[in-house]
Amino acid sequence: MIEPQNETIIYIYLLGVFDTMVDTVEISRINIRDNLSVDVSVWMNDPDDWDFRPSLSCAGNEFKISDITSGNQLASIELSDEQLEVLQRDRVAELRVKFQVHGMHGSLGKINPIIADGKAKKLATANWKTTQSVDFS
Repeated sequence: MIEPQNETIIYIYLLGVFDTMVDTVEISRINIRDNLSVDVSVWMNDPDDWDFRPSLSCAGNEFKISDITSGNQLASIELSDEQLEVLQRDRVAELRVKFQVHGMHGSLGKINPIIADGKAKKLATANWKTTQSVDFS
């Protein structure tokens, strides 16, 4: 049987692991399509990192992406009046996420100019698209 103090230590350790999985989050572009579309680039520390659970919020004209697990703010950007109007109308935003891993993705020294011949050294990136509700405060 495990003593309660050991369970507490394990729980704290797991929360520490969750906080370190996402290194940086960058909002690269915001478009208006059917609703507000936000292109996000997420850099992970390790290929085995899997925990990215975003929460969207808007205060004034500042759009924020936070982590559900820790509550930490990951990225924010100022919205134009037109973008804010669309966001308030729909109350949802479409996240288009591109996941990348440090040490695996980035600049390569030499890329074959003809990618179609199969000799280029370009790693696949994971892309993710979801529509999430936005919390207004």
